[in-house]
Amino acid sequence: MFNFVKKGALAMGIGLVALPALAADVTWRVPTSVPEGSPFYVNFLERFADNAALLTGDRVEIQPFGAGVLVPALQVYDGVRDGIVEAGHSTPSYLVNKDPINAIFAGFPGGMGPEAFVTWIYEGGGKEKLSEIRASEGFKNLIVGIGSSEIMAHANKPIRSAEDLKGLKYRTSGPWAEVMREYFGAVPTVVPPGEIYTLLQRKGVDAIEWGPPSGNLPEGFHEAAPYIIVPGVHQPTFLWEVVVKQETWDALDDDLKPLLEAAAELTTLESVVSFYDKDMKAMETFRGGKNEIITLDPAFIEQLSSAGSDWISKKADAQKEAGKPAMADILADYNAYKARWSAESSYLIRNQD
Repeated sequence: MFNFVKKGALAMGIGLVALPALAADVTWRVPTSVPEGSPFYVNFLERFADNAALLTGDRVEIQPFGAGVLVPALQVYDGVRDGIVEAGHSTPSYLVNKDPINAIFAGFPGGMGPEAFVTWIYEGGGKEKLSEIRASEGFKNLIVGIGSSEIMAHANKPIRSAEDLKGLKYRTSGPWAEVMREYFGAVPTVVPPGEIYTLLQRKGVDAIEWGPPSGNLPEGFHEAAPYIIVPGVHQPTFLWEVVVKQETWDALDDDLKPLLEAAAELTTLESVVSFYDKDMKAMETFRGGKNEIITLDPAFIEQLSSAGSDWISKKADAQKEAGKPAMADILADYNAYKARWSAESSYLIRNQD
């Protein structure tokens, strides 16, 4: 399927790849919020760089940079806004504290899983809604990466119930951090991705969450702590994006814009399938090792999900009362799509034990 997409997009710029190699017309330095070589870096940003070069016939060069090289890991959006770099790659999760509307797109407990979410984004209007938010901030955004469900925790202590969360020192971010603190009495902390392993290994925290199984495996978290907690109710899916200033986007040749849009969409669809494949293999590795994998019982999963849904609903209501109805409007659309998916997707075969 993806080869067909590539061929279709290439047809939009037919003849470009037959030209001799020349210097790129456009070069964007693109820092991301993860270290160079990490699964997110490779699966999202490097893949996007390759697809952008392919579909534009090398007229656009995306230069990826790992976290901290050009701008701090958690300040990618600021780096673009301040003109330090042409573009940046990060996740709305790091913007939730600034504006809770980002939680809808970051992924939140009680939210849609990857199947429903990616469909809402591309077919249900989610992409356009996020673009409107970024436009109000002076950005043009390209969705570059949607992931599978994450591992809820690699932990030095077992987690089986709400009681186990009280006082738990937990490296996390975004909506989950708010829910942990406000509903379960945990003590969330945010550190850049490159510092997570050391923090867990030295027992600076009791638990960490970072990514899906294949994102966590190469980080070695399973070697630093004995317990693995699933499923990823805290982060049913997640989204990353590339942002540029609107004037940077406007300065592009008009024929390049749809090609970059196509490169971004192709990257996102390829990357989520890649995560599915690599996640299964990672889980096999975890199960064959020394870790104890704790699968939460359905009642606890529902308790966590309900807390997340309550949290985001209250945030949306507070925003509306403050004269900012956008979050409530988008959340209503999101929830309606989730309800439709839940009611009408039982025909799908999922091959799950």
